[in-house]
Amino acid sequence: MEHTLRQLASVINRVEPSAAFCFKLWDGEVIGYGSTPKTTMKVNSPKVPEMLLRKGFMGFGEAYVSGDLEVYGDLQELLRLGLSAKFDEKSSLSERIRLLPFYLKTTATLRGSRENISHHYDLTPEFYSLFLDESLTYSCAYFKNKKDTLKQAQMNKYDLIAGKLMLGPQDSFVDIGCGWGGMLLRSAREYGAKGLGITLSKNQYEHVSRKIEQLGQGKRIEVKQLDYRQLTGKFDKVVSIGMFEHVGKRFIPAFMRQVARLLKKGGTGLLHTIAKDVETPTDPWTLRYIFPGGYIPNLAETLREMGRAGLCVLDVEGLRPHYGRTLDCWIANFETNIDRIREMFDERFVRMWRLYLNSSAAGFKYGDTRVYQILFSNGLNNDLPMLRGYETGL
Repeated sequence: MEHTLRQLASVINRVEPSAAFCFKLWDGEVIGYGSTPKTTMKVNSPKVPEMLLRKGFMGFGEAYVSGDLEVYGDLQELLRLGLSAKFDEKSSLSERIRLLPFYLKTTATLRGSRENISHHYDLTPEFYSLFLDESLTYSCAYFKNKKDTLKQAQMNKYDLIAGKLMLGPQDSFVDIGCGWGGMLLRSAREYGAKGLGITLSKNQYEHVSRKIEQLGQGKRIEVKQLDYRQLTGKFDKVVSIGMFEHVGKRFIPAFMRQVARLLKKGGTGLLHTIAKDVETPTDPWTLRYIFPGGYIPNLAETLREMGRAGLCVLDVEGLRPHYGRTLDCWIANFETNIDRIREMFDERFVRMWRLYLNSSAAGFKYGDTRVYQILFSNGLNNDLPMLRGYETGL
C-alpha cells in the first residue's frame, strides 16, 4: 500500500519537488510529503491508491464522489498538482476504450444533443440560482475592476459583446444556445435589438419565456426550444455564448456552415467559447458525470473551420483570468448554499459538483483551459472600426 502511495507522490514530485501534501489512511496512519502540507487526502478504502494510480482523474473523481476519498485543505491546490503531474496521461487510452459505448451514445446528433443538454441544464433553475448571479448567467463574466459584483461582471460581459457587434435597434440577431436569456434580455432592454434565442433545455426555454412576458419584451424578442441545425432565417448579427463546447468535434464544420447560412453577407457574429491551446481529449470523468457529449476544441481548429465556412475572423480576445474569478464566485455561492443543495439532491451530488466547479477553476488558473471571444463577419466587411476599443467607448 505504501509503495503505491509513494508511486503517486513520485509522479507529483518529479514535476514539483517542493509539493507538500499528506495521506491519512483508514487505519489512522499518516504519510506526509513536503514540509508544511496544504492538503490532506483522507483515504477511507484500501482500493483508492490503486484507483488513483491506474485511472488518474477518473479514479480520483469516483473515489471523491463516493466518499472513499476526502480532501481537507486547499482542493484547488491539490488539483493544481494533479494538472502539473498529468496523472491520467497513460491511462486515458484504456479508460476511453472502456467508455467507448458511452461516447457513442452521447454523440451530439439531433437526438443525442437534446439528451446531453437535458442531463446538465434541466436540474431546475432553482438549483442554478443558488450559485449563479440573478440573471442565471452560466458563462465567463468580465470583471472591469476588483469591486465588480458577479452580476455586474456578467452585465459587463453582455455589454462587451454588444459593443463588439455594434448591436442596435436596427439589428436582428440570434443567440444560439441562449441559456436562461441573459444576453437576449440585455440586448432588447439596453440596445433595442430584435432577437431570437434558441435552447434545447426545456427548463431554460420555459424560464426565458416567462421572463420575456414578465418584462414586456414580447414584441422584440422570442425564444424557441430548437436545435441550431433546425434554425432557418437570416440575421444581421449572430452570437453564441458557452454553447459551442456542446457541438462535438464531429459537428464543428456543420456548425460553422450553419452560422454562415444564418448570418447575412457582411453581418457580424461573436463566438464566446472555452478552448484549449492544443488538441487534448476531454477528461473521461467530466464527460461521464457532468457534460456528456462535450468537447473543448483547440483555438486552431475553431478558426480553421470558420475560414472554411467563409467566415472572416476579425478579432480574438482571451479572457482566461476572468473565468477563474467567475468560478471562484460560483464556488463561494455554492458553499454558502450547500445545505439547501444537499436537501435538493444528496451528498454524492454535492461532492460531484464541488469537484466539477473546483477542477474547472483549477483548469483555467493552472491548466491549459482557455476562454476566447472570437469576432467574425460573413465574408469581408470593410466598414467596421479599424482599432480596438470601440466596443467599450474608448
